[in-house]
Amino acid sequence: MGLEHRLAPKYASIITEADRYDNWKEEGYFTAGDTNKKPYSLVIPPPNVTGKLHLGHAWDTTLQDILCRYKRLQGYDVCWVPGMDHAGIATQAKVDARLKEEGISRYDIGREKFLDRAWAWKEEYAATIRKQWAKLGLSLDYSRERFTMDYGLSEAVNKVFVDLYNDGLIYQGERIINWDPEARTALSNIEVEHKEIMGHMYYFRYKVQETGQELVIATTRPETMFADQAIFVHPDDKRYKDIVGLHAINPANGEALPIMADDYIDMEFGTAVMKCTPAHDPNDFALAKKYDLPMPICMNDDGTMNEICGKYAGMDRFECRKALVEDFEKAGVVDHIEEHLHQVGHSERTGVIVEPYLSKQWFVKMKPLAEEVLKNQQIPDQKISFVPERFEHTFTQWLENIEDWCISRQLWWGHRIPAWTSETTGELYVGTKAPEGSDWKQDEDVLDTWFSSALWPFSTFGWPEDTADLERYYPTNTLVTGYDIIFFWVARMAFQARYCTDNRPFRDVLIHGLIRDRQGRKMSKSLGNGVDPMDVIAEKGADALRFFLTTNSAPGMDLRYDETKVDAAWNFINKIWNASRYVLMQLEPGEVYSIDPESLSASDQWIMNRFNRTLAEVEKNMDKYEFAIAGNVLQNFVWNDFCSWYIELSKTDKSRNTSAVLLEVMKKSILLLSPYMPFVTDTIWEALPGTA
Repeated sequence: MGLEHRLAPKYASIITEADRYDNWKEEGYFTAGDTNKKPYSLVIPPPNVTGKLHLGHAWDTTLQDILCRYKRLQGYDVCWVPGMDHAGIATQAKVDARLKEEGISRYDIGREKFLDRAWAWKEEYAATIRKQWAKLGLSLDYSRERFTMDYGLSEAVNKVFVDLYNDGLIYQGERIINWDPEARTALSNIEVEHKEIMGHMYYFRYKVQETGQELVIATTRPETMFADQAIFVHPDDKRYKDIVGLHAINPANGEALPIMADDYIDMEFGTAVMKCTPAHDPNDFALAKKYDLPMPICMNDDGTMNEICGKYAGMDRFECRKALVEDFEKAGVVDHIEEHLHQVGHSERTGVIVEPYLSKQWFVKMKPLAEEVLKNQQIPDQKISFVPERFEHTFTQWLENIEDWCISRQLWWGHRIPAWTSETTGELYVGTKAPEGSDWKQDEDVLDTWFSSALWPFSTFGWPEDTADLERYYPTNTLVTGYDIIFFWVARMAFQARYCTDNRPFRDVLIHGLIRDRQGRKMSKSLGNGVDPMDVIAEKGADALRFFLTTNSAPGMDLRYDETKVDAAWNFINKIWNASRYVLMQLEPGEVYSIDPESLSASDQWIMNRFNRTLAEVEKNMDKYEFAIAGNVLQNFVWNDFCSWYIELSKTDKSRNTSAVLLEVMKKSILLLSPYMPFVTDTIWEALPGTA
């Protein structure tokens, strides 16, 4: 009778994965701090506390977990810092939606009570995310868990803001920004999704005041005409040379607009006559700055028309468009209307069409910060290395063409801007603490979420305090993230780390792609093709999901979700389970097995040589972040060499030495597989007896 009773006759992930994670945590297996070992560190890209983790999170974090578990096998003191992001506008939109279901808004309950609701939301969803991390088997050091609005991280944010301001790198200015009329806040570029939609190009007749001739001018946004300040033509355009310096009547409000010339105008586009609306278009804003034109705004921050719009005041911007065009048609102002397919920005969080909008905001002066990063990319022991290398070009190209960063958001949930204004004198004070006296009013705005997440690699270790963790684990070794946020997160961590710590935030960046469905489509709610990783785990187990996610795509490439390949991963795990039971069947209770090198058969020598070659191949690819190649090499060895050949050959050789070789190769194979499938390998490892 062998030891096969130590494993159930059939592999069942639901039994194998139950309670094992809690035991790992209780035993402190994931807690870093063994100073006898060489440190290896990474920080988790903090998921937003807006909901549940999706399949992309599962892929991203599994890649990190494989790396952590592999490094522990190599003898490193691995510190993997978990945490979550407050996700300003995303979380506020969710809390707003919940309040709306209750028939109230944040304005009904006020800022403080709204923040109480937001913190309650955070606690609710943070608990959900931790449960999902556990289901995935992530070996996170929970003793070091952080949140982007923790007290310590808030202190770091304030310090960086004040330092940048004092160094002349933060300023207030009026700019055209992306405006979300529903959330009533500025947006960063990453919060804007450009979608191709069918709209209209409206051609309207403007009369030249002095001559009576008509100009035909096109626009896609008639509702902004109330804020028009000039008409522009090209100085070399012979058709319009005689009217430069005259005036055209704005059909929306009867105002006389100066006709001006600038070589910005494209003589080949449309009628080559352009209306200039400085407060509602970035290009028009630049022209207005050049010629010192007024910049009136014709909309309220909720997307309704304001008092300068006459009878249209109070209307929604799109209702106004419709009503204005109808009135123009009655008045004979419309020359013609064309269908027009164009890219229109939508708010990622609320879904509404974004409005280009003139607003006073806080900005970071980016050129000096970007130049420091670019300079250090030329220094081998200071540069950030990208895997695959091609993504370094994406990174540096964005930094070379960087624009100033709008960091203020008109939200309640987030890091409040540490700036106060005297209500008596108008004096501005910027500091980490509030100024003394009751005369000071703090800026109502909060900082862009990316401002705090840009500090993540070092604020999580206690910066700006000189902590032992900061000294030991920073800079971190590796960041794992998707190519879609190289501009917005990786680059920002790079310049904030260089500015704050005079160092790189991480040595390597492992880039992965996006998860798509079998047809190659991006997963989305609208297509209904999303897959909940928790559903897959409930049916097939975390180990099968993990093995599929990490062995079906090369670094930097997208991954297509294919249920049949998850089934194939499950079949492989089942094969390992059955092979382990066979090995246990060959072992006698209480016996200690050791290999006698003098008594090895040809097949024994062959499998041990094959294992050693496999080990070298796995290590080579793991060290290059080629987890898919390493995993497939392992699968090929276990399935073909070990199971299909050596186990079959061993059935004709029942020697004690063959049993010892079976046990040795099985144990070493389980160790190599453990980063990919920790639950089943841990179960099997406990069942296998020791070797001498």
